[in-house]
Amino acid sequence: MSRRTQIAVLVTLLVILPVVYLWTRNDVPGFQGVLQADTSRFTPLDVQAPDLRLDLLKRIHDTVYTGSNRDIFNGSAPPPSANKPQPGQPAQIVARKIVGAPYPIKPPPEPPLPPPVLPAQFFGYATRPGGTRRVAFFLQGEDVLVVAEGDPFLGNYRLARIGNESADVEEMSSGRHFTVQLERLPDEAVNP
Repeated sequence: MSRRTQIAVLVTLLVILPVVYLWTRNDVPGFQGVLQADTSRFTPLDVQAPDLRLDLLKRIHDTVYTGSNRDIFNGSAPPPSANKPQPGQPAQIVARKIVGAPYPIKPPPEPPLPPPVLPAQFFGYATRPGGTRRVAFFLQGEDVLVVAEGDPFLGNYRLARIGNESADVEEMSSGRHFTVQLERLPDEAVNP
């Protein structure tokens, strides 16, 4: 924004400010406040002797909850003891509660997935000259992969962190992390 435009905006705001100020004041002739409420038509309720009804408050205060003590924030079915008929409760209503099962019963949790398997061996790491970022060496068949921290490799994996004895790898499709241990390879596997 040029200097000339800034001055023009400042002058415009300085002209608008007094107009808004006078508009909202009530004591200046010719200006009426726009936010002032009209109280001339207000009529209070005609209440003859407004007394506090202590008898009604006592009746509400003495009310005892006799429900099933079920957690209303939990979507699972209530415990079996909650479906037993209460004294004086018709059996027909209880039967509907049991048969209707107003809340679905959760299936048992699935067993945890097996840890992912990396189709390569982690056999070493190095630090780039003049830097602190590490690179890891993986062996897949006869191919050696050089992977820096944070880089994806083998299509579905990302190297999260390189430690002294292991590497933390993330499976990108599921977001699961797993650890690959550093393996010592025979000399002929690296230098044929």
